[in-house]
Amino acid sequence: MSIVIASVPTMTLAADAYMLMSIWKPIVLFVPFVAWAWMISTHLDKHAQRFFLGQEKWNAIHLGFGVAALAIVILLPVGGIAGFGAALFTVIILLGLDILIFVSVTNKDERVPKSQHLSISVKDMSETRDAKKAAKLIGDSELMIVGANKMTVQPPPKDTPELGIRIAAEQIVVKGYKAHASQIDILPANESTYAASFLVDGVRQAGDPIAAADAVQMINFWKKSAGLDTSDRRRKLSGEVSISGDAISNATLKLNTSGSKSGMRLSLVFNPAEAVRRSADNLGLLESQLELIKNWATELEEVGGVVLLSAPADNGRTTISYSIMNFHDAYTSNIQSIEYEIEDALEGVKQIVWDSSKDGPDFATTVRSTLRRDPDIVTLCDLPDVETAQNVAHSDLERTRVYLCLRTDSALKSVQTYVQAVGDPKLAAKGLRGVVACKLVRVLCGNCKVPYQPTPDMLKKLGLPEGKVGELFKKGGQVLVRNKPEVCSVCSGVGYSGQTGCFGVFELGSQEKKLIVEGDWNGLRAVMRKTGLPSIQQSALRKAVMGITSIEEVTRITAPAKSKSSSKKSKAQA
Repeated sequence: MSIVIASVPTMTLAADAYMLMSIWKPIVLFVPFVAWAWMISTHLDKHAQRFFLGQEKWNAIHLGFGVAALAIVILLPVGGIAGFGAALFTVIILLGLDILIFVSVTNKDERVPKSQHLSISVKDMSETRDAKKAAKLIGDSELMIVGANKMTVQPPPKDTPELGIRIAAEQIVVKGYKAHASQIDILPANESTYAASFLVDGVRQAGDPIAAADAVQMINFWKKSAGLDTSDRRRKLSGEVSISGDAISNATLKLNTSGSKSGMRLSLVFNPAEAVRRSADNLGLLESQLELIKNWATELEEVGGVVLLSAPADNGRTTISYSIMNFHDAYTSNIQSIEYEIEDALEGVKQIVWDSSKDGPDFATTVRSTLRRDPDIVTLCDLPDVETAQNVAHSDLERTRVYLCLRTDSALKSVQTYVQAVGDPKLAAKGLRGVVACKLVRVLCGNCKVPYQPTPDMLKKLGLPEGKVGELFKKGGQVLVRNKPEVCSVCSGVGYSGQTGCFGVFELGSQEKKLIVEGDWNGLRAVMRKTGLPSIQQSALRKAVMGITSIEEVTRITAPAKSKSSSKKSKAQA
C-alpha cells in the first residue's frame, strides 16, 4: 500500500491571502466599489436618462470598468502589503477613470445644456452642497420673482409668517393668470376686510375676501419686490416685476398702488405693453371704418383737426390711440403724446408723462405748451378739465392733428362732451374732424360655442332680416369627451376667450358741424345714421351674425346704463 501526498501550489490567490491574513483588507477594497456604485446610481445613470445619452450603453461601460477592477483584486499575483496597496490603487484609478470619461464625454454632448454640465471639482461639489443646505432653510414658493433691480426675490425662511404672506400673494396672481385675467385689484371692502377682484375679458369677477392686516402685508410684499417705498401709503406709485413658474411661463406684472381714507389699493396688470400693442387691422374695425381712419391719417389736403377717441373705462381707449398713432410716419412727422403713464414705448414718438403727484405745471398747461411747439400730431390721453378742451380748441388746428381721448360710451356723447367743455359750440365745431367710439365685446370660445336657430320674434327685436340669418351662437363652456361633458380646457368653462372692438366711426363735415353749432343733437344722430356707417350697436350685431360674439354680449354693451336714482327707486319699490 502506498501513500500519495498531493502537492500544494506554491502560489495562492491574492484574495485568499487577504482573507486568511486579515479581515480589514477586503473591507477596505470594498469601499471604492460602494462609492463608485453610489455615484453611478444617483447621478450618472439619471443624467444619461434625462438627456437621452444612451443609458444602456453607458451602463455596459460602467459594468466593464467594474469587472476589470474586480479582476485586478482577484487575479493580482503579488502578495503581502505591496499587493494590497497595488490592488487598491489600481481599483481607485479604474473606477475613477470610468467616472471621468462619462463626465468628459457627456459635457461635450450638444443635448446637455451648459448649465447642466457635470463637475468633479471638489470646490464645486462643496459649493453645491452648501447651496442645497441653504435651500433647505428657505421656504417653498410657487413663483420666481425678479424685482426692479434684476435680482431674484428669495422666499423667506420656512415656518415664518413672511412665507405665508408671500404664498398668499402668489396664489392670487396665479389664480388670476389661470383665469386669463388682464388685471387684479385688491381694494378695501370695509374696515376689517379687503376684496380681490379679477378683470377677465372686460368683466369683473369677485375673488375671496382677505383680512385687512393680511392684505396690507401682501400689498407691501409686492411693493417691496418692485422696489417701491412701503412707507409711502398715499401717493400713486408704479413699478414692475417679472414672474415665472410652473403655472406662469414668463410674464411682466405692473404694479399701481395708491392710498385713500379707507386704505391702500393695489392693481396688478399682466403684460401691460402686450395688452396695448395691437395693429389697427386687428382692433375689430369693419373695412369701411378702417379705410376712413386711414384716410384721416394719410390725407394731404386737411392734415389738422380734432379727432375724438371715445370708450368707457377698460374698453381699449389706450390701445386705439396707440394703434392710430402708428398710422402716421414718426420719421417724417413730429408726433407727441401726453399720458398719465406710458403703457408701451412707441418708436419715434415723444411720450410725455404727466404725474399729478409731482410738482409742476397742471395738465392743461402741459397741453398748451406742447401745442405751441407746432407738432404735427398730438395725442391726449384724457380730457380732465374745461381748460384743456379750450386750449385744444384755440390751437392751430389747421397744422396740427389732435387725437383727444374721452371716457364716453358713444360717438354722439363724445361730441356733446367736447362741445360742452369748450363752452363755445362754434369754436368747438370748427376744429372737429371726426369721432371714433368703441366698446369691447367678449369673443366666443371657438372650442365650445353652441349654434342655435333664432326665432322670427327674436330677429325682429334685434332688427335683423328674417331669412338672411341662418344661425347665431351662444356660449358653451363644455365639450363632449367620449360622449361625456367636460369643462372646456380653452376657456376654463367661461364660454368666452378674448375681446374684440365694436366701433362707431363718423366723419364730421360741414353739415354735421352746422348741427353741432345749432345744438341739434337729434339731427346729428339722424345724419350719422344716413352715412351708412355702422354704429357701435350695429357693429356688435354684425359680429354676432358672423359668430364672433353672442347676442348676450351685444345686449350687455348696448343696454342703457341704469342711473343711480332709478336703481334707488326700484329698490324702494321692491
